[in-house]
Amino acid sequence: MSVADLAATAKAWPFEQARELKARIEKLEKAGRAKDAPVVFETGYGPSGLPHIGTFGEVVRTTMVRRAFEALTGGAYRTRLICVSDDMDGMRKIPDTIPNPEKLKDYMQKPLTSVPDPFGTHESYGAHMNARLRAFLDSFGFEYEFASATDLYKSGKFDAMLLRAAEKYDDIMKVMLPTLGDERRETYSPFLPISPTTGRVLYVPMKAVDAQAGTVTFEDENGKDTTVPVTGGNVKLQWKPDFGMRWAALGVDFEMFGKDHQANAPIYSKICKILGAEPPHQFVYELFLDEKGEKISKSKGNGISVEQWLAYAPAESLSLYQWQKPKTAKKLYFDVIPKAVDEYLTFLDQYAKQTPEQQLENPAWHIHGGKPPSKSSPVSFAMLLNLVSAANASNKDVLWGFIKREAPNATPQTDPLLDHLVGYALKYYADFVKPAKTYRAPNEKERAALEDLAGRLETWTGALDGESLQTMVFAVGTERQFEPLRAWFTAIYEVCLGQSQGPRFGGFIALYGVKETAQLIRDALAGKVG
Repeated sequence: MSVADLAATAKAWPFEQARELKARIEKLEKAGRAKDAPVVFETGYGPSGLPHIGTFGEVVRTTMVRRAFEALTGGAYRTRLICVSDDMDGMRKIPDTIPNPEKLKDYMQKPLTSVPDPFGTHESYGAHMNARLRAFLDSFGFEYEFASATDLYKSGKFDAMLLRAAEKYDDIMKVMLPTLGDERRETYSPFLPISPTTGRVLYVPMKAVDAQAGTVTFEDENGKDTTVPVTGGNVKLQWKPDFGMRWAALGVDFEMFGKDHQANAPIYSKICKILGAEPPHQFVYELFLDEKGEKISKSKGNGISVEQWLAYAPAESLSLYQWQKPKTAKKLYFDVIPKAVDEYLTFLDQYAKQTPEQQLENPAWHIHGGKPPSKSSPVSFAMLLNLVSAANASNKDVLWGFIKREAPNATPQTDPLLDHLVGYALKYYADFVKPAKTYRAPNEKERAALEDLAGRLETWTGALDGESLQTMVFAVGTERQFEPLRAWFTAIYEVCLGQSQGPRFGGFIALYGVKETAQLIRDALAGKVG
């Protein structure tokens, strides 16, 4: 069977979305859509702040659906991913993180592309932040087209839909007014003119909308009635109408957004239909929470940033965390990183052993666009963290000396992923594991069992593989009547490694060394660790 045939029944959520998108395209084609029209995916970006984990999540997940759609349709359609920056929005707040913020006080409510760049590297603040966004997306190798809202408004790309919005002004108001409070209704207009005198984005009522002339009339900040065209960048739309207008103008077929947009999605769709276009297929994902279960906020600084995650783990592990259950709220904090890394390694290792049907369900297929690397890591991230702890290692060379026991043919050159993981493990251990370590003394039963284990290791003549050693460790716990047996391994970790859990201990022994592990246990019993 071809990949397209297999994709038709694949259960992974990107394929489910791809099938719904395919059905939408086929329905539109029956209604007259051109067969060669590209399928357009879109994501939006607010350039008032730096790209963040939500930015990454939208683009990586949208890319997963895009690749699933291409696989499902056998490449029959040309696809585009457009990343739009809302850089024509007025500056509502001066960020605390910029140099000389007082110099921007006179630019409040001016479009971000009309605000000077406080960093002195670009022609405007908006241009600077757009460059940061493109650099951010490029660093992950995303395939996308960047679009500036300012350019879209000023170039005429939006003109046809803005003229249509003037024509359908009353219909748009009928959609918007019921969603507003009484006071806001008195002054609301979907059109936000750019003041010809001050250059500010104005939130003022329209005194007249001339659909035939394509103009709006309003009271400018100088107190005079002013008429401007709705085209050519003289106005922009309020964000809700703008959402629907953008869908119509760009011919968007698919867009995903966070749950915080869910209540407004019907408004976006109604505006899009009023302007004569079919709204895109939409996918709503749940937002990330911090360790306390609270919504992650840039202003609060809770949760974890992309940069912080990438300091301790490869980008693929973050992609996996985004892939898993996107409709379920998940906590995003530093403790989830090691598990995400090892889950990624497990999926990558399984991929080559799976049938084509199983491969399409494997997140490695989606993380790598159907082309995962052939090699995983012979050592887990959790194992590396414990190895750093036991060996008291502070550099890669020490860890590689131990790794050679488990993977004698591995080198930093032949196994770059493993080499990266070694570096990540050293940093993660130093910043998070070591400060939290708490060693405890064993009770009488645990001490006797650990003495027994150390003695067996010191006289071990069996196989040096993890399974054989694990069986021996199991035997000690069973013979010493630990119930449940998990309590035996918890004792090993807490007494010898200063933590409540760890990797399979037999594998750890094989990697760290039989004699070395025996000495580690002796030192722990003598209170010489920690």
